Amino acid sequence: MYEPIRSKSVHSMADDAQHPHRSREAELDIQLAGHLAALLAVTDELGLDEAAEAVAAQVARLRGAPPARHAALSHADPAALHRRAHALAGRALVVAASRADTAVAILAAQRMDAHAAALKSRHLVGTS
Repeated sequence: MYEPIRSKSVHSMADDAQHPHRSREAELDIQLAGHLAALLAVTDELGLDEAAEAVAAQVARLRGAPPARHAALSHADPAALHRRAHALAGRALVVAASRADTAVAILAAQRMDAHAAALKSRHLVGTS
């Protein structure tokens, strides 16, 4: 009733040596460095130099090299930048917690608090 399969499965045809394999830890490092690099770009745009240096140090530790930084500004609304930074710090916190990176988890939580406070103070200033 069914014709037998005559060719190899496409899933088994690839040579494992041709494809790099990373450990879960290495994948999490890459993901965490990406979230932190995005946070760094927003932090630089907000002009938060001290915070940017702390984030840059963690990116450098994870990547083994200092992060590329640029001075291009998007001129976005500061409140929107703070919301984006808060979200990025939250993503970094989740990944840092999953890989048990206490230093980044603490830094991410501090950045979340700082951006939440900035948003709250902007909201209060806008309503008075």
